[in-house]
Amino acid sequence: MTASVLSTTPVPSAKAVRDMLTDLLGRNVEVRSSLPYAPKPSDPTALAVYVDDQTVVRAVGVVDLGFSARAGAAIGLVPSPTADEAVESGLLSDTLAENLYEVLNIAASLLNAEGVVHVKLHEMYAPGTSPPVQMAECMQALGRRLDLGVDISGYGAGRFSLVILG
Repeated sequence: MTASVLSTTPVPSAKAVRDMLTDLLGRNVEVRSSLPYAPKPSDPTALAVYVDDQTVVRAVGVVDLGFSARAGAAIGLVPSPTADEAVESGLLSDTLAENLYEVLNIAASLLNAEGVVHVKLHEMYAPGTSPPVQMAECMQALGRRLDLGVDISGYGAGRFSLVILG
């Protein structure tokens, strides 16, 4: 007998995000609910596209430059002033971008649960790059989403949002 698989990707809890980031970064992380994060095209944000095994887009992750730089620095044990410099300049170094990719890749685990379609990170658009228009429009969707302010101990704050599309 095979178990049925639900086609709907779950919206993770704020606690699940906090726990995942705390374990991954090896430091205290605080999260709080925030208003939906709908960045303007000029805002330096990173966009993560999560797909199922048939390459159907199931979710989009959106993080601001603060989260991008600080999480990227924290996972790589890069000194926090480097993250601050990235925020001030509006650009991530290649190292911080690669580290952010790893954080967002592991964040796919938040979208997977027993009995639901498996989801994985398909692509990340770093701050300063332009995602396809249809992906950028997904960031604006209301409904099934999680919007958080995140404070990484020793590094600072940023915004983290997941928009569930399917």
